[in-house]
Amino acid sequence: MNKIILSTMAALTLGTAIHAETMTIYTNKATGEIFNTPGEGRTILGEYTKNAAVESTPKTTITEVEQSSSNSEGSILNRFHFKGDLRLRYESKEYNYDDGYEKTPTYHNRYRLRLISAIDLTDKLTFDAGMRSGYANPTSGNQTFEDRALSDYFWQSLRVNILGLTYQDGNHTLKVGREPYMLYRPIKSQLVWDNDLSFDGINYKYENDSRIINLGVNQPTYAEDSVARDTINLVVAQYVEKIKLENSHLNLGAGVYYYDGVKGNTPLYSANNNKGMGNTLVNGVFENDYNIVEAFGELKYKDLFGKPFAIAAGVAYNTQASNNNFGYDLAFQIGKAKNVHDWQVKYSYTDTQEDAVLGAHSDSDNFGGGTAAKGHAIRTKYKFGKHTDLAATFFYNKLYANRDGSSHSEAYYERVQLDVILKF
Repeated sequence: MNKIILSTMAALTLGTAIHAETMTIYTNKATGEIFNTPGEGRTILGEYTKNAAVESTPKTTITEVEQSSSNSEGSILNRFHFKGDLRLRYESKEYNYDDGYEKTPTYHNRYRLRLISAIDLTDKLTFDAGMRSGYANPTSGNQTFEDRALSDYFWQSLRVNILGLTYQDGNHTLKVGREPYMLYRPIKSQLVWDNDLSFDGINYKYENDSRIINLGVNQPTYAEDSVARDTINLVVAQYVEKIKLENSHLNLGAGVYYYDGVKGNTPLYSANNNKGMGNTLVNGVFENDYNIVEAFGELKYKDLFGKPFAIAAGVAYNTQASNNNFGYDLAFQIGKAKNVHDWQVKYSYTDTQEDAVLGAHSDSDNFGGGTAAKGHAIRTKYKFGKHTDLAATFFYNKLYANRDGSSHSEAYYERVQLDVILKF
């Protein structure tokens, strides 16, 4: 029991009530102390209304808190945070080539397991750690079920995808180490960045009601799956202006993402099977560097005909390639699967030329991953329960001829994903 809280509350309520006075109470989570004045390391615990009998009644000052051992243990446990999710997926892929080449359709039962933990070192500093299935694939946690012991699936395929520190102070956030990136994406566009990608480096974010600023210096070849011959560095800078309109919000953004060391280097990750993921390779190495300029606009309505609605458009241009260096994405979304029985539907059309973006980091599902393709994607989600989502996705794409150096003509690519997502 917290003895000082009990004694303080008793003292505050002594006397006959004549007028009410409200006091803000602060606590230091690290020490367990309680105060009636703000200060460094103190957060608001709540408001307390006391009754004063007469004007001369002594004012009570809340000072240091004496806590029992059980309460101290509880305070320490509150510093730890855990969450995770398990996605079960049925998936089919089918290719139809114009030149008559046949590729056997594939059907898979797959899963993705993610485990995330954090500990609050101080009120502003957190140590983050996380693991994800997928045998070290940087843009996918999917793992196909195979003929082996069930216990092997969830442990042998896990890799560390989060390991770093997060410092947050008001509108400022600083991440150091291997952390999920903080770049803004209109309606979660994956034109440049896949959902599952982590950054390795130092990244800063400033956000308030009117703007977002992202800056970072990273090293993609630090990832454990990297097989690139030479080191690659990545510098990112992004600005988003948030404009509040009468019935909607308009977000306008631009970014510059500069890769140093791609030209003349080998493909980045073993999970890509030594392919350029649509990017141009000559004698097994990249022909171009990648300095990607991105611009986008996003219009969001909280309530349009009874449902949330958003529409967005984005473009990407690689200044380091002389041709086949442009990509764009158009999308809209109706609804938002936030509460039980809510649903959402998103449609997008994406056209990404061979060297518009780095294929190893863009959407790993659309086109089968990478660039040099265009087509449609329909993504749906239904909030079945508090911790359960049902989702379905359909891709219909056209893959460019000679993609990844193959000798085949253009192909039509169909992919279906049916998901059950359990959160804990």
